[in-house]
Amino acid sequence: MTKHFNPDDDHGGRIVDEDLGEALSRRYLAYALSTIMHRALPDVRDGLKPVHRRVLYAMNEMRLNPDQAAKKCAKVVGEVMGNFHPHGDQSIYDALVRLAQNFAQRYPLVDGQGNFGNIDGDTAAAMRYTECRLTPAAKLLLDGIDENAIDFRPTYDEADEEPVVLPAGFPNLLANGSAGIAVGMATSIPPHNVVELIDACQLLLDDPKADTEALMQHVPGPDFPTGGVCVEGPLAIREAYETGRGGVRLRARWETEDLGRGTWRIVISEIPYQVQKSKLIEQLADLIEQKKAPLLGDVRDESAEDIRIVIEPKSRNVEPDVLMESLFRASDLETRFPINMNVLDGKGVPRVLGLKACLRAFLDHRREVLVRRSEWRVGKIEKRLHLLDGLLVAFLNLDEVIRIVREDEQPKATLIMRFALTEVQADFILDTRLRNLARLEEMEIRNEHRKLTEERDGLTALINSQARQWTRVGKELAEVKKVMGSARRTTFGEAPRIDAAAILESTVEREPATVILSERGWIRAAKGRIDDPSELKFKEGDKLGFLVPCETTDKLLIFASDGRFFTVGVDKLPSARGHGEPLRLMMDIEEKSKIIAVFAHKPGRKLFLASRAGYGFILPEEEAVASKRAGKQTLNGEARLAIPVEGDRVAVLGENNKALVFSVDELPEMPRGKGVKLQSYRDGGLRDAMIFSAAAGPEWIETGGRKRSWPDWQTYVGRRAAAGRMAPKGMKKLRA
Repeated sequence: MTKHFNPDDDHGGRIVDEDLGEALSRRYLAYALSTIMHRALPDVRDGLKPVHRRVLYAMNEMRLNPDQAAKKCAKVVGEVMGNFHPHGDQSIYDALVRLAQNFAQRYPLVDGQGNFGNIDGDTAAAMRYTECRLTPAAKLLLDGIDENAIDFRPTYDEADEEPVVLPAGFPNLLANGSAGIAVGMATSIPPHNVVELIDACQLLLDDPKADTEALMQHVPGPDFPTGGVCVEGPLAIREAYETGRGGVRLRARWETEDLGRGTWRIVISEIPYQVQKSKLIEQLADLIEQKKAPLLGDVRDESAEDIRIVIEPKSRNVEPDVLMESLFRASDLETRFPINMNVLDGKGVPRVLGLKACLRAFLDHRREVLVRRSEWRVGKIEKRLHLLDGLLVAFLNLDEVIRIVREDEQPKATLIMRFALTEVQADFILDTRLRNLARLEEMEIRNEHRKLTEERDGLTALINSQARQWTRVGKELAEVKKVMGSARRTTFGEAPRIDAAAILESTVEREPATVILSERGWIRAAKGRIDDPSELKFKEGDKLGFLVPCETTDKLLIFASDGRFFTVGVDKLPSARGHGEPLRLMMDIEEKSKIIAVFAHKPGRKLFLASRAGYGFILPEEEAVASKRAGKQTLNGEARLAIPVEGDRVAVLGENNKALVFSVDELPEMPRGKGVKLQSYRDGGLRDAMIFSAAAGPEWIETGGRKRSWPDWQTYVGRRAAAGRMAPKGMKKLRA
């Protein structure tokens, strides 16, 4: 609690006894509400924040119309700050500058003359050097502001009034988008094509029950001022439009230039929205310097008025798609624009609205503006007709009116009594010049009276009919569409499905290699093929475990006895000049685990996995590729073997020396598990297994290593999980 004071003491009435926590809470809440209501969030009706609305209104009051001469921005900023916006001049000027930047606004609302910044990130010149005026789009937002179309409220010093919202002749919220951060909430709305938005509005006028999917037939997605290619799927965009939250991926637009003789380069003509070109060039240069983009040879900026960024590959053997995919992953050539359509609704309440709700709110606002303008116009017509009625009375009694004006001491009172006029009509007659009372003027007045009467009757019918109001709103939007129509800049596409591994593989020169793995787990890779393994040298007490012919671009699959697969790129292995490195330093293989199999990965191939307990299944080899050091668990139990499926028969040999042959089709295909029973054992488990083709027949390995044929293998054919029969004499292994 704050300190208590004696009430008898004179403190000028400024001492308040209040809990500090409550005082802080109340003041922070006031600050938060001020930020939300008056700074960060746009109004759903006109799509503007207070500072932008005040800038446009002040320029309109200064008559800075598109057909008028521009004036210094400093004068506009001073007008805004002095009358409407009690904040710093720099914040006002920054807001004005952004309204003029064609790379920031899809439809600029300020026509700037001078240096207003550029896409490289250079800031605008000082406000004393630049000039501005309104654009036709801004005039559409302001159209009707002097016709009681919207409400006004007192300014911060209550010396003047400012508009609560602009009439908004087009859906500016979605057309130009908005971004802002308040207390505990934020907004991020991408810009769209106004023609598409108006078409969607027309659809809602024709069918108020139209859903988001129907609206997306007209508004397929955002349309950014800097163009680019949107690679977000329509399902994700639809979800963002339905919920008001989501995001879209935007990529730079590029094409390949053929330089002849197999050489080429890439030219980027459009970059993602809100990406500074200079920083993008710097980012790409850093990737080259830090060797994080091995496919990229050089980058340079050849831009003039249009963007032209030239990218040269390090090798002409690289595919352009692969190069660009690697750069999209590593740089701002691809960005994600978040969608959070958090706005102030018509009652000033922050809400997250979807596409349909935003368009519906805009249409409701336009109808209200139409009705208020019509009522204002009817009032003006009634006043004019009232004056014309009095003037017509004067024409009908012109001689008497002239006599009264000439002779009477109080002509006004006499006219009122003599012809039953009102005071306003009498004043108007007395203020009319004598030369305007000619016969020709009478005809013009009668014509004006007739036209105004017809206009009044039409407006009255409009005010009393909601159907006519919506029809008029639709016609006005159609006229706006003709004025603001423009082609879409952002197109849609799909990101090529290029494997990240393929991108890395393309940096490695493809050549033959041989992987050497010793029994103690030391691994290395030698260039070319090794014809005589006996020439290989190992550490003392160690010897050859596995010899795998492959290529430098291959992935090596290593299968351990705990049922896990480990993956390493052949190009990542140490050279064969030494003894290599321990495999367990590269991956987390348990000390108790043994290496069961090692082979080069071949996409599309299938593997036969079996455990010592006599269970097994078929595994698609893609499921064996591991992305982590800890490997990927595939087989439950102690693993015995992993062999490629190259045949239609399975032969299994138990530790009880019984053999069994059955069809490969009896094995299930699984990504992980224990598998099914291969052979029944009373004691022991599985010793070995192989897969062979029935047409070629199997061969097995004698104790000395010599291959022997198995002519009577068909007598061992049975159902999977059977016990089998005693194997041929000398059969201890099925594979080398």
